[in-house]
Amino acid sequence: MSDAPEQTPLDDLVGDWLTLPDLADAVGTDVSKVRGMVSSRHVIGVKRGERTTFQVPAAFVVETSDGGATTVLETLRGTLILLGDAGYSDAEALRWLFTEDSTLGTTPVGALRAGRRAQVRRLAQALG
Repeated sequence: MSDAPEQTPLDDLVGDWLTLPDLADAVGTDVSKVRGMVSSRHVIGVKRGERTTFQVPAAFVVETSDGGATTVLETLRGTLILLGDAGYSDAEALRWLFTEDSTLGTTPVGALRAGRRAQVRRLAQALG
């Protein structure tokens, strides 16, 4: 990772956050299932805020292909596993996902949201 992005506070990079109950509401499930999503690396987050509650980036929630519901970004898990294999902590992985990348022309999470999984995974694999 380069030095400049690491100096940018994570809150400034990520923007909007969701608590686990908020994420459960957003995807139409209960908090215990959302905790399972965190355990299985479908989403990651950090403790933040005044009360240091565990929160995940709101950008991880997307509309389903039929546009009728919302779900967690399907391609996120594989990328998170690659970042973990490269030795990234959850905070470091979030910083990488939300930092602009010149080869992508956007952030890795932006590219994932745009359906560019292969490009993001190639970059993540090169980190290891």
